[in-house]
Amino acid sequence: MVAPDLVSEDDIAKLIIPDDLPNEQPAFKAYVEAKVYDKEGHLIQYHRQPMRSLTQYFLALMAIPLIGTYQSSSTYNAPGILVNILGLPSQASAGSNSASIAWNWSIQLGSGTQAFSLSLNSLAAPIANGTGTGQLVYGNVSVAYAGPSLFISVVVFNYTSSTVTVTEIGLMSTIGLFYSSSSVNYYNYLLSYDTFSSPISIPANSLATFQITISFSG
Repeated sequence: MVAPDLVSEDDIAKLIIPDDLPNEQPAFKAYVEAKVYDKEGHLIQYHRQPMRSLTQYFLALMAIPLIGTYQSSSTYNAPGILVNILGLPSQASAGSNSASIAWNWSIQLGSGTQAFSLSLNSLAAPIANGTGTGQLVYGNVSVAYAGPSLFISVVVFNYTSSTVTVTEIGLMSTIGLFYSSSSVNYYNYLLSYDTFSSPISIPANSLATFQITISFSG
């Protein structure tokens, strides 16, 4: 069980890296956050910073509700943004084999660093899910919302005998195309990529929570 945090909100506020200009009211804001707990459940590290590096895949997904990707019942070709950016097939079929789309989010942690590009689709050194050296056990990803904000979070456990250091984080998405013929195809994307300004160190037999917050306004 995780014990109550041993720091106050004022203490946490001092650790937050400011990202806004005076009098600035951006319509879109995003953050990455990490909390590390020792094996007794005490908070031993807290970190929060702006999420700045959104990939073209995130922008493509954002465009779907903004510009629409629907087609008429007599059109079998997918809109260009789904084909050119997300790499989805241009045509599900020319007849009765229709397809529906579903997608989910996950968080991937890594131990490397790399230069950012819009087409980046993986972390430099992803940390695998497991109990071997340098690995972490990933819990279920939670996605929640409150007002204009989305919260994507995951708990990871270090069951190894040494510290695991996290230096990079990415918001991942998997899109599934479910065909009426019962077949399904999956496509994986990296929606954001950021390196931590300070490494997140998870000691042996400890756990950490990582959260990405996306907020809209205006």
